[in-house]
Amino acid sequence: MRRHNDSSHLTEPRTLIRVYTPPGTLDAVTAFYERLLGTERDMYFTYPARELTLAVVGSFLLVEAAEDVLEPFRATDGTLLVDSADAYLNRLTAEEGTEILVAPHRVPTGTGFTARHPDGTVIEYVEHRPTPSGN
Repeated sequence: MRRHNDSSHLTEPRTLIRVYTPPGTLDAVTAFYERLLGTERDMYFTYPARELTLAVVGSFLLVEAAEDVLEPFRATDGTLLVDSADAYLNRLTAEEGTEILVAPHRVPTGTGFTARHPDGTVIEYVEHRPTPSGN
């Protein structure tokens, strides 16, 4: 479920702070952030190939999985929801010192890739597009 399943309309990236949570806790963590921010989640989806369940509340990306599954994701400092993954990939590859750590690939919501910025910050860039089911 995504309230806005197409990010191509974004005029600036949506910054998402990652929160990692163990199996069976996503609903409680989601409820906490909904109360804290006074808003409802606007995304909830599974990523079966990576054994993840994710939700977004405001500027928080909640990621539920077993610790061994979460470990490689913890190296990523944050996520930017962008209008076009290709546009950001082109911009980043033109920048000296930017390293593409994970090449563009399909994710349940569209396309994503991960880059290390010249300052060492690791960011996942992701664009959302409607799925065949309309989500």
